[in-house]
Amino acid sequence: MAKELFGTDGIRGIPGTPPLDDGTLYATGRSVGGYLKREHGSARVLIGMDTRESGPHIASLLAAGLTQAGATVAFAGVITTPGVACLVRQSDFQAGVVISASHNPFQDNGVKLFSHAGMKFPDAVEEQLEADIFRHRGEAAPKNPLHLAADGSLDADYLDFLRSKVISGANLHGFRIVLDCANGAACKLGPELFRSVGADVVAMGVSPDGRNINTNCGSLHLEALQKRVVGEKARLGVAFDGDADRALFVCETGKVVNGDGVLLAAARFLKSQKQLKGNRVVATSMSNLGLERVLAQEKITLARAAVGDRYVLEEMLRSGNVLGGEQSGHIIFLDDSPAGDGLLTAVKIASLVSMHGKIESLVEGLKDYPQQIVNVKVRSKPPLDSLPEVSRALAEAQSALGENGRIVLRYSGTEQLARVMVEAEHEADVQRFTQSLANAVRSSIGA
Repeated sequence: MAKELFGTDGIRGIPGTPPLDDGTLYATGRSVGGYLKREHGSARVLIGMDTRESGPHIASLLAAGLTQAGATVAFAGVITTPGVACLVRQSDFQAGVVISASHNPFQDNGVKLFSHAGMKFPDAVEEQLEADIFRHRGEAAPKNPLHLAADGSLDADYLDFLRSKVISGANLHGFRIVLDCANGAACKLGPELFRSVGADVVAMGVSPDGRNINTNCGSLHLEALQKRVVGEKARLGVAFDGDADRALFVCETGKVVNGDGVLLAAARFLKSQKQLKGNRVVATSMSNLGLERVLAQEKITLARAAVGDRYVLEEMLRSGNVLGGEQSGHIIFLDDSPAGDGLLTAVKIASLVSMHGKIESLVEGLKDYPQQIVNVKVRSKPPLDSLPEVSRALAEAQSALGENGRIVLRYSGTEQLARVMVEAEHEADVQRFTQSLANAVRSSIGA
């Protein structure tokens, strides 16, 4: 059964309009609280948010609905998405709610739900919640929901967890690191974490005003970080997105290392410690063919899941693997946490750089095949293989590329977009087939 409210990363929209209107948000709190009471007999829920100006109002409405359903609410204030997932898992919360639209601009926001296990609710539970939300949607939301006061002790618990994940043998005292916190959820936690383990921190993107989250900073805009790392003669640069569930890295020379490089570095280390179960890493269809080939040289298998961290995690749990992630920098170290966590990833990579000298040495041998992604605005989302023109263009491209390229056609889980990705040995082939496929999608269902 197709879900109407929940996408691949919770409920997303523009605050004040469905599905983030007051009535739906209040109904969401009612439904989550009711579900938890039925399942657990009690409902203690942790709410956190990023720095968007719409966050406090959304938090208050959700808390009002949860309270009406008999739940007890704790409020972490501004905290990362994986911070909530960690605290829910380690404490006696039955669920966590994060108010964030991740890497999107401030005008957007969203609601993400986590179970007591620190994982997103399964599809079946989201479907059940949706049905309940629609039942409660007609109820009047409170006009003046209570203001929530943040519990600062929750930050301390999360930072304790992160500090415990510094790799044994690493020494971060005096380690010069530049952090771009995207004017988002990591703006306080990121610098505090690394300073507390002795690092010499240069902080960027740490002046949120409610509207500048992800604006020309963070993991989508790396240029300023690249210049700053070189200018500061830093050992490493890290860029987070708005809710800090992902991290990208910059070398001393200004070169960017994305999630594929992180997976390679982490896989090599875990294998050397005999901790890479099955000698297998889980990525998505978006990871570069170059990662697959360099891992194969080291007798490590790359499995591909559907795009979205929840699907990476599902495959890891199914197959018993401990390392997985996305090219975007969303990495899961399952022995530490089931949630992709940018701060945790930064601790791991900084530890490895402190032990091995430079991040370049950790990703040696990784050659990226030329790759291009084109986003096509669409008016509807029918199965792509049901569109004759798209099927013809895809068959032609696959026949021409054979085993020396990859094509991924998929819809965005959070936006009204079709994504066309082509990867090949030769740039000319990438350009040719990206355009032919994008044009076929555009002429069939383009907005």
